[in-house]
Amino acid sequence: MNPPKCTISAKAIDLLARIAEKLGELRGSGVYTRNLRLRKINRLRSIQSSLAIENNTLSLAQVTDIIEGKRVLGPPREIQEVKNAYQAYEHLLEYDPYDVNDFLKAHQFMTAGLVKDAGHFRKQGVGVFAGNRLIHAGADYRQVPRLVSGLLQWAKNADTHPLVKSSIVHYEIENIHPFIDGNGRIGRLWQTLILSKWNELLAWLPVETAVHENQQSYYEALQASGAAADSGVFVEYMLAAIHQALDEQPRRKITDIFTDINTDKLTKTELDFLEQIAGYLDKNGEIANYRAQLLTNKSDISVKKYLARFVELGLLRAEGENKGRKYIINKNKPV
Repeated sequence: MNPPKCTISAKAIDLLARIAEKLGELRGSGVYTRNLRLRKINRLRSIQSSLAIENNTLSLAQVTDIIEGKRVLGPPREIQEVKNAYQAYEHLLEYDPYDVNDFLKAHQFMTAGLVKDAGHFRKQGVGVFAGNRLIHAGADYRQVPRLVSGLLQWAKNADTHPLVKSSIVHYEIENIHPFIDGNGRIGRLWQTLILSKWNELLAWLPVETAVHENQQSYYEALQASGAAADSGVFVEYMLAAIHQALDEQPRRKITDIFTDINTDKLTKTELDFLEQIAGYLDKNGEIANYRAQLLTNKSDISVKKYLARFVELGLLRAEGENKGRKYIINKNKPV
């Protein structure tokens, strides 16, 4: 295929520099590498968010329970989507990002039992609709194998920064729309795969959570790039999502962020919750209920309960009332 057209903006160049800086900080801290709990939480966040973008209604807690083999009440199809996505992500480090057979294998994992052509390119036309309005028509199905093969071959040989290359591949997968179903999930997975081959820390970064949080902008970036026949807008969007995800990762251990914390006083679910908001708290010193909801995918009531518990333990102190309430790190107070 011809090289995909991508105009790199000044903002995108700035984001590349900022991402490199954040990655350096993260690697230097060693926290992310050593903390297997955080890596597991982030993987589950990736799965839940990528499925939520496609209208799966299961919460992070439900996704966690499904993966741990617990019984969950929910739509059978959505439960199957979780199990499938977990399998697809579990094999992430085994895939060759430039091998069409592995691309199809990942789709097989992702859609097994959900579509009849799991692991196969579509053999009919397909479009993305908003109501009755066609937003995007996928490539001619007869050209799909050639287009995907050409895209992956280009990506293998292109001397393009992996952050940009992975975003272009993600965009082009959505543009080609090679499958009847699962294109968005596979596009996001394949970007993570390419990134993980460049920097293994990115295999565990929940970029999908940042995308889900800014979902409307995700679709707008796809449409803008499609209208311009240039992936530059989408690349800039994805770089911003990667930067946001990195910005929310803790660069210090929980015990360094919360001085003299006694983790034995926290339940596993409380510690998991704290892990998810620790990066944001470490950077900003405070957090609002709504922001904690976005980071943890928990309800307003659940978040209030956790934050109140941390106030009770002396980890945080609350200031303000109602929607203006903020929870601030309570420094140097033993727990």
